[in-house]
Amino acid sequence: MTDDTTRIFAQLAGAEDVDRREAHNGLRHMVSLSMTKIADGLIDPKLVLSWLGGALGVPAAITGAFVPIREAGALLPQILMAGRLRAMAQRKWFWVAGSVVQGIMAALIVLAALTLSGMAAGLAMAAALVVFSIGRAACSVSYKDIQGKTVAKTRRGAVTGVAGSASSLAVLVFAGLLIFGIGQDVGPVVIAIALAAALWLGAAAVFSTLDEPESADRDAPAFDLSPLKRDPQFRRFIATRGALTVTALAPPYFVLLTPGESALQGLGALVLASSAASFVSSYVWGRFADRSSRWVLVLSGVVAAVFMGLAVGASVTGLQAAWVIPALLFGLMIAYHGVRQGRSTYLVDMAPEDARSSYAALANTLIGTLLLLTGAVGGALAVIGPVAALTGFAVLAILGAGLALGLDEVER
Repeated sequence: MTDDTTRIFAQLAGAEDVDRREAHNGLRHMVSLSMTKIADGLIDPKLVLSWLGGALGVPAAITGAFVPIREAGALLPQILMAGRLRAMAQRKWFWVAGSVVQGIMAALIVLAALTLSGMAAGLAMAAALVVFSIGRAACSVSYKDIQGKTVAKTRRGAVTGVAGSASSLAVLVFAGLLIFGIGQDVGPVVIAIALAAALWLGAAAVFSTLDEPESADRDAPAFDLSPLKRDPQFRRFIATRGALTVTALAPPYFVLLTPGESALQGLGALVLASSAASFVSSYVWGRFADRSSRWVLVLSGVVAAVFMGLAVGASVTGLQAAWVIPALLFGLMIAYHGVRQGRSTYLVDMAPEDARSSYAALANTLIGTLLLLTGAVGGALAVIGPVAALTGFAVLAILGAGLALGLDEVER
């Protein structure tokens, strides 16, 4: 570890009191997270897999299940994993295994896209997404504890923010190729998913080199529900985050509102809007979250409600210019990345050091349940149309912002 490397990390994190060990770990967090976030952008179920399913003739009922499978499936198993995780001295290996599983399942989705079509392709992709989500759950339940042990408070948001902004550059290139540079078939999308598979495997290799201290809470109970009983701020955080899950559920409804002559170009415009939002906002949200993750959640909820309301207005008034919905999706995705940065930083900074994995597992399992409920509400409203679904989601986003106002400040 060189002094230059330490200085680079200190500048990126906006901190002065950084030692070599933390800089070593912090940069490896940034690199591995950048790789997985690029992979997420290339295989995004909200946009890419939904489009690929349509191109392969997958029934809409199966394609519509991709997002709930990925989002809820990555959260619900976490409380079952928490006991095994807490028994491990070095928890980075849990994250490494989860990343490897995601890489393998992405490769199987590529195989399904190349060899199957229709119902068979849809079932194979959905099955791969189920296992993929279990790998994602392993990464999610372990990451906050690992980050808390290897990166100090007040720079954790910067670590994830740097990864979000850096990775979005690669996804911007992907979006540009979809719009301008490549053919109008499934081949380029399949190649992108294959690259995502390789990136998850590479991220696992990088993360395995973290210098992680041994865990002190290895004797904690396997199922710990006590945070929900004794901590009112934790309960309020769950309610806040549950309401703000609408920022993850809303993008497919923007897809339904998107006009355009070329489906692939329309996908490219939406991916461009999503990745551009990540690029311009992730680092800013991350640094802001290190000051007040509570206010990040408040502002994100308000911004999400505003742009969902504008999308509803554009649809109702018949404003059909090709750039309108991608531009509004850009605003929504800024809010989405704010929610991700805010809730992640808030949970890590709020949770006691010896119970961080318990808080993370319990929170994510509860959010997975709320996500299914919110998705069911959105699905019911979608029977009326995407406008009704987005209207309901906008109300929930405002509710989430109001709940966040009542959270304690945990960064100070």
